[in-house]
Amino acid sequence: MSSIENITTLRVRYSETDQMGGFYNSRALEWFECGRTEMTRKFGVPYSEMETRGLFLPIVEAHVKFLGRARYDDELRMTTKVAMFGRARVRFDHEIVHAKNGAPVARGYTVHAFLDATGKPIRPPAWFTSLLGQETP
Repeated sequence: MSSIENITTLRVRYSETDQMGGFYNSRALEWFECGRTEMTRKFGVPYSEMETRGLFLPIVEAHVKFLGRARYDDELRMTTKVAMFGRARVRFDHEIVHAKNGAPVARGYTVHAFLDATGKPIRPPAWFTSLLGQETP
């Protein structure tokens, strides 16, 4: 996996909790999306600009391992790392912990295909791989 990473701070909102008082399980994937979005922004190419350039990154695989609880108003820290994954895919790894004490909350990854504006699979553009400090496979 790449050494390129981004840290995003999140706070559990009331609407993200369930009747048991913890975060609802699907929220982890939404938080992963926040991590990916902030990472591409950090690269200097927000996702909206990628689409303008004709690059789309739909999720083709996702995995979440739930490691602990997070409750309303808990502050969380998510580390997102990225690397090329095959010839036409990219993988984002995410780890979410409590900001206060580092207690684990969730860990997982998403794998995305590279598609053009017509939905056709493509190789990653050179400008994208150069952002990662990698060569186009």
